Amino acid sequence: MTRYLPILEWGRQYGRDQLTSDLVAALIVTIMLIPQSLAYALLAGLPPQMGLYASIAPLLAYAVFGTSRTLAVGPVAVVSLMTAAAIGNLGITDPAEIAAAAMVLALLSGLVLLVMGIFRLGIVANFLSHPVIAGFITASAIIIATSQLKYILGIRAEGETLLLLVTSLVAHLSETNIPTLIIGVSATAFLFYVRKGLRPALQKLGLSRKTADIATKAGPVVAVALSTAAVWALGLDEWGVPIVGDVPQGLPPITLPVLDVDLWLQLLGPAVLISIIGFVESVSVAQTLAAKRRQRIRPDQELIGLGTANAAAAFTGGYPVTGGFARSVVNYDAGAETPAAGAYTAVGIALATLALTPLLHYLPKAVLAATIIVAVLSLVDLTILTRAWRYSFADFLSVAVTILLTLTLGVEVGVSAGVGLSVLLFLWRTSRPHIAEVGLVEGTEHFRNILRHKVTTHPEILTIRVDESLYFANTRYLEDYIIDRVARSKGLRHVILMCSAVNDIDMSALESLETIDHRLKDMGVRLHLSEVKGPVMDKLKRTHFLDELTGEVFLSQYGAVQTLTREGDQKDAA
Repeated sequence: MTRYLPILEWGRQYGRDQLTSDLVAALIVTIMLIPQSLAYALLAGLPPQMGLYASIAPLLAYAVFGTSRTLAVGPVAVVSLMTAAAIGNLGITDPAEIAAAAMVLALLSGLVLLVMGIFRLGIVANFLSHPVIAGFITASAIIIATSQLKYILGIRAEGETLLLLVTSLVAHLSETNIPTLIIGVSATAFLFYVRKGLRPALQKLGLSRKTADIATKAGPVVAVALSTAAVWALGLDEWGVPIVGDVPQGLPPITLPVLDVDLWLQLLGPAVLISIIGFVESVSVAQTLAAKRRQRIRPDQELIGLGTANAAAAFTGGYPVTGGFARSVVNYDAGAETPAAGAYTAVGIALATLALTPLLHYLPKAVLAATIIVAVLSLVDLTILTRAWRYSFADFLSVAVTILLTLTLGVEVGVSAGVGLSVLLFLWRTSRPHIAEVGLVEGTEHFRNILRHKVTTHPEILTIRVDESLYFANTRYLEDYIIDRVARSKGLRHVILMCSAVNDIDMSALESLETIDHRLKDMGVRLHLSEVKGPVMDKLKRTHFLDELTGEVFLSQYGAVQTLTREGDQKDAA
């Protein structure tokens, strides 16, 4: 049962030391998560309490089913943006219907993750290459930060793409509310200082590193408290400063997502994207932090953990969640030992919904926007473009297209196009595999590219090394290469296909090899194979190819050349 309920594994060794460490980490993460939950719900276009609700039951579910000791699950910026985009495409405006759609989206995301986990389909996430993910997160962060400027300025602005947002902001710039602008800019500057300069300053004053860390993480809470008090005391809401308003007090309600087939079908595509993006982000963070402690996670079980977390969100008034990078790093640095730290964080958020929500009435939305802006700008990494350009044009193209389309056409189009382009570029690269003519390095048994090394070759023997598995997309390329090369050389009697880099041969490639063999036979040339890997050889033995092959299969390339050279010498002597 420990395979499916990891809590049974770490729970057996749970003691006082782990309890202390987890409680300290939970306190710090709770302080950080309260304003973030409210802010990310605002980003998703949802009532603020849904952010709090999404930070309670999902954390408890992940503590039971998740395998990472330090991953902090909850609302995150990118998933919140994708949630807003998915619901925005539905064209609904009623707040109750929007909240219901968010819960359906959470349930669908949970079901997708659970199905992937049950069938061990974590490998699907590998189709999201690092350049695509980096480009998508960078572009999403830019859109998120831009979308929050309307709250900083106190104006109306709409749009899901960068161009539409900027155009809308400029059109309404004259409506800027000065008190809101002062609050927003002050909060943003304060939070940037807290993130970059507060900890060193406190340590210079003699505070310990842990105390300085706690004070730094409490920065957003201080900004929330001070700005809320200022709005209440000065009556700034009457001056047009947008505030959060009434936040329902109490624990999350038990909710049942609406059973509307049309709604489910409309949200299924976005749910799949949210699930995969969320899983990739989460498992990347979890693996990185686990490696630092020489621990391990199980990606397929992580799918189960995140799936149950999203399902829990759906049934408790929340919206899609995943593991957050910043919170997880904070959780790790704060000394979290087990997933119980997440459960204690959920208790802290639950207490906040019981006791603190009445105090949030006068919280200005500009401060929540400042919290989001400061958090997401750290995700912007435009240097990925220059790094990709220097290393690989194909990767640069993937990054550039993903960023460009995400900024101009929206998050769903951007990530879908990035994945599609990555797959197409992979097919293009593998359809034109690197093929090298090789020769023997003098004094060794090694064969290397004749264009890169000083080697010896035999006039009657042509050795071709193909550095790719052979499959339907590249077999014609190999066939044309070999036939053209043989046609240009008189006196050839043998072609050796060196298969040291061939990990698989599919049926299309097998038929192509048969064609090559027949065409070479008509030209008076024999086809040989060398250094065929065991699994590939097993497949070939199940066919008639080896029986009809004009040449032989050699264990090593050196042995092949030696054998064929001796045969040629013997024929010449005869």
